[in-house]
Amino acid sequence: MRIVVAMSGGVDSSVAAALLHEQGHEVIGVHMKLHDVAEGKEAPAGGGHCCGLDDALDARRVADALGIPFYVMNLREAFKAAVMDDLADAYVRGFTPNPCVQCNGVLKFQVLLARARALGAEALATGHYARTDGARLFMAADLDKDQSYFLWPIRPEALARTLFPLGGMTKPEVRAHAERLGLVTAQKPESMEVCFLPDDDHARFIREARPELDGAGDIVDEAGRVLGRHDGYFRYTVGQRRGLGVAAGAPIYVLRIEPDTRRVVVGPAERLTEQGLVATGVSWLRTPAPGEVVTARIRHRGALIPCTVEGTDPLTLRFHAPARAVAPGQSVVLYAGDEVIAGGIIRRAALPDAVAPVA
Repeated sequence: MRIVVAMSGGVDSSVAAALLHEQGHEVIGVHMKLHDVAEGKEAPAGGGHCCGLDDALDARRVADALGIPFYVMNLREAFKAAVMDDLADAYVRGFTPNPCVQCNGVLKFQVLLARARALGAEALATGHYARTDGARLFMAADLDKDQSYFLWPIRPEALARTLFPLGGMTKPEVRAHAERLGLVTAQKPESMEVCFLPDDDHARFIREARPELDGAGDIVDEAGRVLGRHDGYFRYTVGQRRGLGVAAGAPIYVLRIEPDTRRVVVGPAERLTEQGLVATGVSWLRTPAPGEVVTARIRHRGALIPCTVEGTDPLTLRFHAPARAVAPGQSVVLYAGDEVIAGGIIRRAALPDAVAPVA
């Protein structure tokens, strides 16, 4: 097949391209130019970031070594609108967004896939750790590297044209292939931060993106008693303990964020447990069969929580056991065994007797 491979400049996408080339496919490498790293700020030394100039050069070096065509696609405007502006707006609304999910859903599996088709490609391949049979999406064989949580926005028609060559491999196996093939990215460190926040300072990004925002306010307990002040409610997320800057005589955590009043409400750990949630923007790969056991993951690497599914969009989940720190803005992903069947954006936690649709 003619296959476009999204080449970020890391070892995973490099090996994905190399293995497909080795199998005899006609491979075209594409690097997505998404942003100027943190608007001109220097990325940290020693790796830990992605999508900078060095990454584009590494991707090109790999493509040259393989003898495959290589293109850089300028998607900065689309990325700013779909991911960067979305992240800032979500934090302003008191949510904790996941920009990698948004990037996958809009940039990779819509915009890039469309451009791959325009190049005459039959499929798009990425270096994600996940598996697909063309109709269904599954966790990776290496559960420590599984990235299926971030892939839920992919639509069935896009999934049918998507390949994950690394889905059955472990990270050491991927690096071994890179060494065997002599790829310059073989020992390159993994990117661990949001690509356009190389210093991992999302609060600074929001202040610069929304300079008119006054985020300062009170830190209060559930009774409304003021315990302290903060200089930006968007610095906090549900379940956070560190960095609150208040003394309460016992450990306290962020229970909720109230953007309208700019209050951060805190309380003891036991007040973080929830019995359910409501999600919107739901993408379904398939609906569960009657009686099928469904589990939910409410954060990357979080435990799988058995639940009952009600509705489609809005989606209501009733947990069979209490879950901790349901954070609005994060993704909830539904699994049937190791198969991803749906995902959506958490709007709020909800008790079993208080679940209601979200407007």
